[in-house]
Amino acid sequence: MLRKLKTKGMSRIGKLPISLPAGVQVSVSEGNLVTVKGEKGTLQQQVNPDIKLEISDGHITLSRPSDERQHRSMHGLYRSLIANMVKGVSEGFKITQELIGVGYKAQATGQLLELTLGYSHYIVLEMPPEISVTTVTERGKNPTIIMTSCDKQLIGQVAAKIRSFRKPEPYKGKGIRFMGEEVRRKAGKAAAEK
Repeated sequence: MLRKLKTKGMSRIGKLPISLPAGVQVSVSEGNLVTVKGEKGTLQQQVNPDIKLEISDGHITLSRPSDERQHRSMHGLYRSLIANMVKGVSEGFKITQELIGVGYKAQATGQLLELTLGYSHYIVLEMPPEISVTTVTERGKNPTIIMTSCDKQLIGQVAAKIRSFRKPEPYKGKGIRFMGEEVRRKAGKAAAEK
């Protein structure tokens, strides 16, 4: 016999207060538009009018009107989004990717990232102004792309786009991967015949 799961109660993520570091300012407009300002930049997020925000004693707390499924899911979602905004404008986010493959190169010039990935053409990607990009090419090491931004969602989307140009393949492991990412390897046809 199946037991009915208990669904009442507060969202474990949503109920956690968000502490504001020194130098971070948060304002909420009448339309529930949250603006977070810090030394790394300014971010905005539209929050559903049902979710109420309170700013007091250097903390932000979110509350929801009911225990309906939609309200529970929004409670945790908006708490995570606002916490990421606060961390982004105070500390920033950094993503490092490495290019594994013979002849693979990356060159950043201002907001343009030029990639050589074994195709017959170069790939040139224009970065959004919120992201700063640098490339490191050292002898004997794989070329790396280092991106920093205050917007976690945007930097994640751009990193996924770069990775999609040449996803890591399981036989030789060539491709673009996140630093520290483990790629499951497969034995090739020659190894299978032995």
